[in-house]
Amino acid sequence: MTEALPLTDWLRAAGNGDRDAGDRAYAEIYAELRRLAARQLGRGASSATLTPTALVHEAFLKLVRGHLDALNDRRHFFNLAARAMRQTVIDQARERLADKRGGDLVRTELDDELPDACADAQQTLALDQALGALERQDAELAEVFEWRLFGGLSTQEIADLRGVTERTIQRDLALARNYLRLALDGSA
Repeated sequence: MTEALPLTDWLRAAGNGDRDAGDRAYAEIYAELRRLAARQLGRGASSATLTPTALVHEAFLKLVRGHLDALNDRRHFFNLAARAMRQTVIDQARERLADKRGGDLVRTELDDELPDACADAQQTLALDQALGALERQDAELAEVFEWRLFGGLSTQEIADLRGVTERTIQRDLALARNYLRLALDGSA
């Protein structure tokens, strides 16, 4: 992520009606989403069925529906991009669980236990709920964790966006992980 690319300036100009700046902003946003998705999925954080291209397209559609022209700056973009990627991963986990349960098919036999193959989707949904609880407790910690996990940003990139030291971000991430671990264990 380089500040040499004036995304903030392009977004502001696009907001004032400059179509050329809007085109450059959209191209930069798409390229940045692609980079983040490749990094995110390269770490194995999501299902193998979700490709970087699919994640980018879904996240981009969510951003477009939210009117990209309303973006203020890089921080706002990364906040919305991480949220869009989180929603995409969560939606995909819900779909996988629905598929495992037969989707819209009528079942002929009942089974009280979910197959082990659903564990990843279940864990993803549990993480989403825990992250929602963290958002209600401390929105800034949740944002940092969301940028890291769903946005795929490095601690240095997050520190730059927030205007703090990398060590501060590392502490925030550790605190967020501990909260989420407790929430997932049912202790929070």
